[in-house]
Amino acid sequence: MLLLAAAAFPATIEAATVDHQLRAASIDEARFVGALCATLNVPHEILTIGILAGQNVPDAARRARYTVLEGWQTRKRLDWIATAHHADDQLETVIMRLNRASGVGGLSGIRRRYGTIVRPLLGWRRAELVALVESAGIEPVDDPSNHDSRYDRARLRKALGGADWLDPLAATRSAAWLADADTALDWAAADVDPTARVMADIPDELARRILRRCLVEIAPNIDPRGDVLMRALAALRAGNKVMIGDIVCTPGNRWTFKPAPPRRP
Repeated sequence: MLLLAAAAFPATIEAATVDHQLRAASIDEARFVGALCATLNVPHEILTIGILAGQNVPDAARRARYTVLEGWQTRKRLDWIATAHHADDQLETVIMRLNRASGVGGLSGIRRRYGTIVRPLLGWRRAELVALVESAGIEPVDDPSNHDSRYDRARLRKALGGADWLDPLAATRSAAWLADADTALDWAAADVDPTARVMADIPDELARRILRRCLVEIAPNIDPRGDVLMRALAALRAGNKVMIGDIVCTPGNRWTFKPAPPRRP
């Protein structure tokens, strides 16, 4: 992606490498990217973070990575952050989320655009990108975590190695359709009055989104998803009061949502 961006937008891009400090060699690998950027006349910065022990390392690393990249983007006054996710990444993501019983939003996989983050290479295969790097005479770093069987993605990647009948580009197209459906459902849910009697007749997927919208309206930092919302929805439809976080949800002719009263000392 660095080679393509430097060729397509000369003198207008900058690059950053996030060093998670998970391996001793990571700082040398980041410096390797910096040296390559110097030959391309691309400004480069190493962003260093640390992941706390005991966390879900891949998830914690991803969250921390985007946090520091967005801070770098703001500081540098850059318009976009482009990441090099490709079609094979998308296939892995969709299968992993299928295995976790994700809904429409989760099965939309890696989004082509999320805020100011863009993924311009989702239509490329991993092999095409490897060939491009080889043609430039560059020997890339092979991150050993990509082969570490402790991680779900590494195990899945190994299993997919012999499944050449699976088409990552088809999975990418399907994920794009699901992303569009996810947006359409949000658009439809925004038009429904959550206090109306018709809530009892609304399909589960729309009702779940409306329920989440009401909760976030009261407590913006709350992030209920999946089974939590479906259990709450089933309880409300059965006529039972539900508490999610510090919010009391009451069924009836009109569903009501309000903060729970302060707990007595």
